Amino acid sequence: MDREDQLYPPIKALLERQGYTVKGEVGAADVVGYRDDPSPVIVELKLKFSLTLFHQAIARLAVSDLVYIAVLRPRGRQAQRMLKDNLAMCRRLGIGLITVLPDGRTEVHCDPGPYAPRKSAKKQARLLREFQRLQGDPNAGGATRHGIVTAYRQDALRCAAHLAETGAEKGAVVAKATGVPQATRIMASNHYGWFERVETGIYGLTESGRAGLVHWAHSWEPVASDTAAKVEPDQA
Repeated sequence: MDREDQLYPPIKALLERQGYTVKGEVGAADVVGYRDDPSPVIVELKLKFSLTLFHQAIARLAVSDLVYIAVLRPRGRQAQRMLKDNLAMCRRLGIGLITVLPDGRTEVHCDPGPYAPRKSAKKQARLLREFQRLQGDPNAGGATRHGIVTAYRQDALRCAAHLAETGAEKGAVVAKATGVPQATRIMASNHYGWFERVETGIYGLTESGRAGLVHWAHSWEPVASDTAAKVEPDQA
């Protein structure tokens, strides 16, 4: 399918199976289905997701509570993520989502209706823990994940800076000197390639670690041991 009007027959067939009489291009709406219900079903068609499509669907909510958007099923590497993100958007807006496969089959992913997502206490706690552990304000809001300074990276930098001064040392010694209680785990995990195990429990700094200290020189500062907390590696 490479034209928007090719979405119409499968959407019409889907609604007719539900007992609706269906007509296309009624007023400003792409598709309107009506039966004995108080509100008609309105479907806006587009080959792919777009902000314009959501704007159109929102405008149709002034006419009916039963508004859907219908798109050609996304394909490619990011298809599942794209579908998931736009499905969440539809639920937030209270509109339905239908996808059409190239062979004309349809799939209803959600129906119109109010949506009140449950808050995740776990995710909120993780966010606030990272906020509290992050020293200073090293990131500009809106920056991409590439190059983001996290509390985990700051702790790794403290460990690297200590090893740069002293040479290879035991993890427990590094933890005490830097105020990073999980120093051994950070160096053993070697998330950034900055550390190497010299002997059992003893770690040294790699050339990548020395380069990291230069690159991130203004992104961290030493902290007292009583301010350190449990760490989690970032996804940068």
